[in-house]
Amino acid sequence: MHAFASSSPAAGPAWRLPPLRVGLLGIGTVGSGTCRVLARNQALIRDRAGRAIELAMVAARNLARARQIAGPGIEVLDDALRLVRHPQVDVVVEAIGGCGDARTLVLEAIAQGKHVVTANKALLALHGDEIFAAARAQGVMVAFEGAVAVSIPIVKALREGLAANRIEWLAGIVNGTSNHVLTEMRDKGVPFDEALREAQRLGYAEADPAFDVDGIDAAHKLALLAAMAFGTRIDCGAIAVQGIRDLQPDDHALARLLGYRLKLLAVARRRPEGLALSVRPTLVPARSLLANVDGAMNGVMVQGDACGPTM
Repeated sequence: MHAFASSSPAAGPAWRLPPLRVGLLGIGTVGSGTCRVLARNQALIRDRAGRAIELAMVAARNLARARQIAGPGIEVLDDALRLVRHPQVDVVVEAIGGCGDARTLVLEAIAQGKHVVTANKALLALHGDEIFAAARAQGVMVAFEGAVAVSIPIVKALREGLAANRIEWLAGIVNGTSNHVLTEMRDKGVPFDEALREAQRLGYAEADPAFDVDGIDAAHKLALLAAMAFGTRIDCGAIAVQGIRDLQPDDHALARLLGYRLKLLAVARRRPEGLALSVRPTLVPARSLLANVDGAMNGVMVQGDACGPTM
């Protein structure tokens, strides 16, 4: 029998710290999910973090809906600027999306000395230099794990687990909507339009799916991944992007005959002349790990000089 010493941060003076108070901007799909996880797993989060993390207030346009989701004891505001400037908020979680109001509010939160958490890949891909520079100047953090591959901890892996590696390339399936559509087309032999309608019915695709199926969302995520992997600024406009609208069931059938599967891959590769970045439908060997990431799932593979391929 082996005895393991406890490494839990729950013991000791950490319990005497006051709760970390969160202000949530927006309570749509992402915001409401955040709200529910913080409430449902409050004790577990406290035990792991060594400090309680509490949702203090929410800013939203639909106040009645926000109050219903947030529950009792949580202040609901219709003024987002008031939330980011509120002295009782330690961390601002941005879940409103877009690059207009979101940029203004994130920069104001940083200026107020507050840490920021966001899953807004477009905001960071297009305005990340400005936002991260402001955060460094104020000595606060901008956390964005959810902006890259949903719940895959790839940001932490690149920053910490693979920190000693020289990254040679990375390749990822980073858009669940497109991956679901491609999986349906391959498995059921249906055309693109039919597979897309099914994805919309299931809630995987937006009413306007252009960002997903045209590869734009994946390009934003690739810009963030490549910046971390290669330590350089990435211009989204320099990424070669091709979506999946033109693919036909026959393309999947032919790929199968050749021993491949079609995936929308986001790829960044180190070349002697510089970095090569692309998002495009790609033939992936059918027995490979990436080829078997199906449905709305994401997957990222990284090649390091010391670790080799890691997925």
